[in-house]
Amino acid sequence: MTTGLTYSQYVTQIATMAVVPETDPNYVIILPQMITFAENMICRDLDFLSTQGSRTYTMTTGVSQLTIPTSDFITIQTVSVTSGTNTIPLLPVAKEYIQNVYGGSGFNGLPSLFAVYGGDLATTGNTSQYIIVAPWPDQNYPTLITGTMRPASLSATNTTSFISTYLPDLLIMASMVYISAYQRNFGRANDDPQMAITYQGEYQRLLSAAQVEEARKKFQSAAWTSYSPASAASPTRG
Repeated sequence: MTTGLTYSQYVTQIATMAVVPETDPNYVIILPQMITFAENMICRDLDFLSTQGSRTYTMTTGVSQLTIPTSDFITIQTVSVTSGTNTIPLLPVAKEYIQNVYGGSGFNGLPSLFAVYGGDLATTGNTSQYIIVAPWPDQNYPTLITGTMRPASLSATNTTSFISTYLPDLLIMASMVYISAYQRNFGRANDDPQMAITYQGEYQRLLSAAQVEEARKKFQSAAWTSYSPASAASPTRG
């Protein structure tokens, strides 16, 4: 089994498959955006266990809104506050519920609810997002937020990435979808109807297997286990 792709190996392989010189100026120009396209495509299709992380913030007394830089998380999953030696998870609710039931700072205490509020494009250029909590904090509370982050991207200065190391086949197929569109050649099936494979089709085939693998890592496979789904077993494990 190979150990994945380095940046230089990736550049060479894509150029070979796309039949373009590695030094072609147009190829060099589209490389960064092609990598971004491929990595975003994969990250949106696969909820990687390895991209889940956490950051710590502080809620301010009498302020129900907590600002979170957009770059910190793609999706927020859990919010908890620390009170003394206890960590209390907050329950997600609709923001309308908090606005209607806890409409002022008179409703203060230990927060138990949160809602994702969105960003403020007019003042921050969409570089921040917010959550609102209820009750309003009656003191400063350390706040732990977990969520999904984007992994480091493959580049000339970051010569390996999580995706290039563990999913090089998926990275290649996703990249070929992009460069085929750039070349107006979406797959060999367009040139030869007898050839069933297209880059998008092969990407989807590889994606299905990767999705099962990610589910197994999180004990979300058959019967909420880490085992592969058993086609012969009926009923499934449980």
